[in-house]
Amino acid sequence: MDPFVFAAVLFGAACHAGWNAVVKFGLEPFTTTVLIGLAGAVAALPLIPFVGIPPLVAWPWLIASVILHLGYYIGLTEAYRTGDMGQVYPIARGTAPLLTAIAGTFLIGEGLGLVGWLGILVLVAGVFLLSLRGGRGVVLDRRAIGFALFTAVTICAYSLVDGLGARTAGNAHAYTAWLFLLDGLFLTAFAVLRRGPGVLVDMARFWRSGLVGGTLSMISYWIAIWAMTVAPIAIVAALRETSVLFGAAIAVVILKEPLRTARIVAAVMIVCGLALIRLH
Repeated sequence: MDPFVFAAVLFGAACHAGWNAVVKFGLEPFTTTVLIGLAGAVAALPLIPFVGIPPLVAWPWLIASVILHLGYYIGLTEAYRTGDMGQVYPIARGTAPLLTAIAGTFLIGEGLGLVGWLGILVLVAGVFLLSLRGGRGVVLDRRAIGFALFTAVTICAYSLVDGLGARTAGNAHAYTAWLFLLDGLFLTAFAVLRRGPGVLVDMARFWRSGLVGGTLSMISYWIAIWAMTVAPIAIVAALRETSVLFGAAIAVVILKEPLRTARIVAAVMIVCGLALIRLH
């Protein structure tokens, strides 16, 4: 894999873990996620005149992605409502690359080779090891795990849709800017219908943290969508999941969740998986 693409996706993974940590602060999780989505739209809006408009053929992919992202936001915030970040985040993000690799192989014919598959499997095993025990105790919360797995399915689906959509558009930058604009507006409209106009007042009090989260989210996924136009979608999706390392660090350092031996071993496994993917 090209070293620049490899490094860019890892940087995007760090940004991704950062915005997921923001969900745990300030507002109720769903409202915070809506704020981040709206802030992402605000951050993308000034870029629209510079990146242009995606061709008509790309719009069905954009619309499908907006719908899938809504499911992702709902699943993620419901998982965070009942589970700890150190438990939910690895499960949600860890299952997704394996699903994406399988779907990418059988649905769009992207061959990964033995080394690529081995790297993904080792990385995913490390990610799952991070989620063996959550901060609420040895027994995992079934509701939280259920929503985390639902989130993983939506991640797989929107990754494939956005990778193919950006390729179809022929311009990853235009596709991503419009995706964030539409996604933020659609999610905000959904929140107003669900919670009433008062949700806008609640969000306004935390606009600074929301803008940080929205900008990090946009940077992270913008890099990923661009990378999926020059590299296999499954490989990019797997590399993005190294965000669990940054997420685990945030959980331990900021959220004060315990550091266990399993997390250290898992980190080593993820790094080994990265090395194998780098050789792909």
